[in-house]
Formats: sequence, C-alpha cells, structure tokens
Amino acid sequence: MVSVQEAVKIIQAHQGYYSTESVLLEQATGRILAEDLLADRDMPPFNRATMDGIAISYQAYRKGIRQFRIKGTQAAGDPPIELEEPGDCIEIMTGSALPATADAVVPYEDIVVNEAGASLQSGVQPGQNIHAKGKDKKQADLLVAANTLVTPSIIAVAASIGKSRLPVKKLPHIVVISTGNELVEIESVPLPQQIRRSNNYMICSVLEELKLVADMLHLPDEQQVVEQQVGQALNDYDVVLLSGGVSMGKFDFVPAALKALAVEELFHKVKQRPGKPLWFGRQQGKGTLVFGFPGNPVATFLCLHRYFIPWLTASLGMPAAPRLYAALDTPVQFAPPLQYFLQVNWQINEQGLSVARPEEGNGSGDFSNLLQVNAFMELPAAQNSFREGEVFPIWPFKRGF
Repeated sequence: MVSVQEAVKIIQAHQGYYSTESVLLEQATGRILAEDLLADRDMPPFNRATMDGIAISYQAYRKGIRQFRIKGTQAAGDPPIELEEPGDCIEIMTGSALPATADAVVPYEDIVVNEAGASLQSGVQPGQNIHAKGKDKKQADLLVAANTLVTPSIIAVAASIGKSRLPVKKLPHIVVISTGNELVEIESVPLPQQIRRSNNYMICSVLEELKLVADMLHLPDEQQVVEQQVGQALNDYDVVLLSGGVSMGKFDFVPAALKALAVEELFHKVKQRPGKPLWFGRQQGKGTLVFGFPGNPVATFLCLHRYFIPWLTASLGMPAAPRLYAALDTPVQFAPPLQYFLQVNWQINEQGLSVARPEEGNGSGDFSNLLQVNAFMELPAAQNSFREGEVFPIWPFKRGF
C-alpha cells in the first residue's frame, strides 16, 4: 500500500504522448494547442481610429487652424482618404484606417459641423483617439503559446491571424469498463438485490467535459470473460479505466486478470479514504495504462479527479494547475491513519477568504451526497483532529454556472 503522494508520483511518471492533429477552428475549443500562434502582421495592422469624428493633421492645429474643410467620409474598411491641404479633414468612423497625413482624431462631441465644415470646440493632442499600428503586437510576436487550453478568446485570436484550422494534441483512446453482476442497464427495473449502472456514465460525463469521448463496456463477474474482454481492450485502447472488481472479494477478478495479461502492477491500494483499493498498472509491450477504480461511486469520483485528470492534463503538456486551499469552517475528527478526502462546500466568503464547510455523507456508496458539495478537502493522515480555521488543499469538481 502506498501513500497518496507516492501514488501521484508513480502515475505522473507514466505520462503519455498521443501525437497531434489538425481540427477545424470551430471544433477546437477545449482542446490543447499543439504549437505557438504568431502574429501574421502588426496588431493593429494600421493606425486605427478609436472614435467617430474627424481626422486632422496636428501640425495644422498647431498653426492655429480651428475650422476644417471636410474632404470626405471614411467608413471602416474603406481605403484611407489623404489630406491634401493643412485645413482639410475627413469624417472618420471607429475602426477606420487613418491616412498617413492625419495624426489626430477629434470626436464629434468636440466639434461643430456645418456647411462650412467642422470647427474645433476643444484642444487637440497628437495621436489622440488613435490605436497605433503594431501597438498590441508586432508581426511574428507570440500570441498564444503551445500547450494552452483553447478558449473562446484564443479562437478569436486564431481567426484574426487567418487560422481556419488549429493543431491540437490528440486525446488518448479510452474505454470505461464497469464490472459486477449486481449492476443492470439503466433502462432495466432492478431486482431487489440489484442496482442500475451509474459509475461508467459518470466517468464518461467527466471525460466529455474534457473533450474526451470514451467507449463503455460492462463485464459480469466471470473470470474468463473479464480476462478475455480486458485483454481485447488493452490491444484496442491507450487507457483502460476500470470501475469495480479491484478489491479483495472472491469475485474481484480484475487484478488476477491483469496479471495474466502481462499488465505490471505499479501499485494496488492507497492510504486514503475513500478509494483505498485503487489499482494502477502498465501493460508490458504496448504500454496501455490501466486505472482500476474502486466500485463505490464516491471513491471512483474522487480517484478520477485526484489522479486521472492531473495525469491527463500533464500528458497533454498543460502546465500544472495551481494548488487551491481553503480553511475549515468547523472542526472535523477522523481517527484512521489514512489521508481523508472530506466532502465540502467550498466558497469565497464575504471577506474574500477561501473557506470549506464539511458535508458528511453515508460513506463512499452515498453518491447522492455529491449533489450537495463541490469539492474534496484533502486532510493529512498524520492528524486525526482538524480545527476550525486550519487550511488544507482542496480539489474542486463542479464546473459551469
């Protein structure tokens, strides 16, 4: 049995690399960028008017000219209209490219427009209301670094530099395998001793949030079937996620099947609650990784967030997420010498402090309690008494609104 820290170290030592692929820009959100995005030209690519008004030469203003002849009107996207005489101006709209002969934009609220032209009603500064060419980025400057999660703002940047497709990291090919004779299809009416399958759907739902679509398979508690089907999965997938069958019961055939299939056990059991029976190994040869999650739903849910998701993000080259911490808002007692993952409601209070309120459930089978919480708090095995106000790491798991 290993500690939580040892389990993390072993898993992270087996990060994978699954190559890259090119996807349409509109399909890239949520994927991991595989190469740097560089500016294809200066940003902005021209001196850009930032207000509606008139464009003038500042030198004309310095010479005392306050009444300007309107030479024309320029909309955004129109070719620039050059000023031919010091007293010329053009009416210009926000976003328009300034002519080389203009270097100040005076907004409509600071001028009076009549038949004679436009007269100034305020002072003028050189360069006012102009977004200068190249002020944001120069051509070939780095805009977005590789290994970044593609967000809507990155989509906008990519579109602005002409990227209709983006190179992204390929995702591992994953299968989620549940086991157990007590589990039936969700459409079925369970017998009194049966329950509907839910772990596999929960795991796949979490993976979908990460843009990863996994296949699903269910196996009965039959040693030959488990060995045959898991063996096929090892050949067909990069990662096998097992739910159930990894503990010490007479019908927990998974560890023996994996051993027979030349999957090296890297650890089995972690000094934690919930999730103590966690199994992790690597197939010899092809290198398929196997995460054997306990069958209890809260334990599976925790192990998925504490071990698998950090492994996945690291394998895709993403920087490690910053560690988050919170203060307990009530005392907690936990006697066993195990790392305890306490279910909590985590929030930033009115004083701006990160606090966590424990929500005790009825053990690792009480998955309905997950509806009442949004994070796990990781309490160290070396303590059995945790005081109000003490700060510990947290692992949030609810996303969205």
